[in-house]
Amino acid sequence: MPTLAITNFNIVVSVLGGWISLFGLVSYLCKENFYLSEALISLLAGVAVSPSAADLIKPLEYAGSVENLNVITLYFSRLVLGVQLVLAGVQLPSRYLKKQWKPLSILLGPIMAAMWLATSLLIWAMVPNLPFLHALAIGSCVTPTDPVLSNVIVKGKFADHNVPKELQKIIIAESGANDGLGYPFLFFALYLIKFTGDGGATEEGGARMAMALWFGESWGYTILLSVVYGAVVGWIAKELLHWAEERKFVDRESFLVFAISLALFIVGTCGMIGSDDVLACFIAGNVFTWDDWFRLETIDDSLQPTIDMLLNVSIFMWYGAVCPWSSFLHNDIVPIYRLIPLGILVLLFRRLPWVFAVHKFIPQIEEIHQAIFVGFFGPVGVSAIFYLYVALEFLETMEVNGEPRSDIRHLAETVNVVVWFLAICSIVVHGLSIPIGKLGVHLPRTLSRGVSSASSEGRDGAPFNIGSRVTTFVTRRPKSGNSPDDLPTSIAAPSSASTTRPVFRIGGSIIPPRQEADDENLPVAGGIRSGGPDFRRSPDGSITQLDGAAGDSANTAGRAIRFLDEPLPPSKTTPPAAAS
Repeated sequence: MPTLAITNFNIVVSVLGGWISLFGLVSYLCKENFYLSEALISLLAGVAVSPSAADLIKPLEYAGSVENLNVITLYFSRLVLGVQLVLAGVQLPSRYLKKQWKPLSILLGPIMAAMWLATSLLIWAMVPNLPFLHALAIGSCVTPTDPVLSNVIVKGKFADHNVPKELQKIIIAESGANDGLGYPFLFFALYLIKFTGDGGATEEGGARMAMALWFGESWGYTILLSVVYGAVVGWIAKELLHWAEERKFVDRESFLVFAISLALFIVGTCGMIGSDDVLACFIAGNVFTWDDWFRLETIDDSLQPTIDMLLNVSIFMWYGAVCPWSSFLHNDIVPIYRLIPLGILVLLFRRLPWVFAVHKFIPQIEEIHQAIFVGFFGPVGVSAIFYLYVALEFLETMEVNGEPRSDIRHLAETVNVVVWFLAICSIVVHGLSIPIGKLGVHLPRTLSRGVSSASSEGRDGAPFNIGSRVTTFVTRRPKSGNSPDDLPTSIAAPSSASTTRPVFRIGGSIIPPRQEADDENLPVAGGIRSGGPDFRRSPDGSITQLDGAAGDSANTAGRAIRFLDEPLPPSKTTPPAAAS
């Protein structure tokens, strides 16, 4: 007897597959017409199926404990960042990091440090009873810009029309490199907290030991080793793929997926040696296409963007399901009336003032509005959640007798609430900024056109346009004689009507008339021949209308495009292409 198997696996697969299919049906409409990112939409979908709403996805039940859930989220974030950063490195042109090291050093040096300090100061000011070292640790989590959310301004129709190519490249390079460089900022604060937070009662060495570990482990082992390792692996992978492709050993499918498999390999091996897999993936991706060969070979293939989209949808649905929504309202750390202003202040002052201050030293940022654009769009997303769980994992090593040390008793909860809230704020605000900005541009224009059209009633000769068709506004005046000066200025058309009600003529050709010998006798409105009846001025000054075939042929003789209801001129024997 068949029975329903409503298991967790079946529910998760059904929900994920159903959502990706539904989103795919309207993906072009959402991303290219409404400029909505898949990250924001998937986050909302994750909230809808989370335990707080429909209760279809139950992350805590799958994990078994909060600790296991944190580990799952950390590893999922590592995987997505690794693949994203290899793809980001592959997208850059040949030797891009070498050629653009000066602007990148500005963005990754003083700009990133200013972002860290500004964010930490805001958190320190808005969160009650928070030590400054703790604020530095929290601020470091949200310092890197997110490469996943940055795609909304470097890919798609909006980027093609509004963001110069060179600016897109520098944004990709910065968002890829600064993800891995978040480690030194985070562990600068964590090492000081560990060795000086409780006055040195539990850890020996003090600040000197903290700085020794920071330079030795964070910069030497984590950063420099990951750069060298990523470069070596990327170069070896490039040479091996060249060798196999020249001998026709590799098929097209394996060739296209090679960058993805390279990302998985680096994430796994760097994880085993404890180095910075995020930075290593970005360096490996850039070195892998150092000669531009792989990038040009795969520039028209859609496998990499497809994998990218699947990972983005999955990770943000997971974030929507695991986000501690209730803790934003109910926690013992910071009230909601402080969290909301904190989110606004971080969005405004975390990055924008510092990019604006140094934009003249970055050649890719040519104008002030580009500096404002780059400064505002520095989103907080997957990288912030990744560093959040890295910090929580490190804090677990600072326990005494199975309990958190007295000076960090509330740090784990604080970093969890604040980082999650700032990430959600960034995903929502940056996801809606472009649609709202587009609406703010188009709506006033639409309203102003409607107001100007309404206010133009009663004025003579006020032309206006509807779409791409020419529309002429004609006001009929009382006939005071046969003088042509009594005719309307927009088109010299006689009328016997005694009303001043405006008459609207819609339609007509938008092709300028050719300059023929008898064109000087045909009145033309605004330099464009109208689609209605024509008039001819006689030698005695009187105006007569050309009706019937003569008028129609006179009106259409000089145009390359005619409408379906217009007769052909007498000289034409075959109909031209009609325009609707």
